[in-house]
Amino acid sequence: MAHHSDQNEHLSHEQLKFREHTERAASFIKIDLFRSAREEFKAALQYKAGDQDCIAQIDVMNANIARDRKTVLVVAPLVIILILAIALLA
Repeated sequence: MAHHSDQNEHLSHEQLKFREHTERAASFIKIDLFRSAREEFKAALQYKAGDQDCIAQIDVMNANIARDRKTVLVVAPLVIILILAIALLA
């Protein structure tokens, strides 16, 4: 823990907050929480405006969110049809 704070003692407040938000975003990505990750990248931009990596990651998160939404829109009706078919056969 002391080693971690030694690394951070030379960073400005803005750099620390930027790192905090991007690390939190990375953690959200690991568990497929793309909306939360996107919000963390947006928050990071408040401390390092125009950061191209954050902007690119926001685009990636938007694509992941759109992909997941499309998957739900395809899978949900199929599940409903399957449940109805099973109910009618029972």
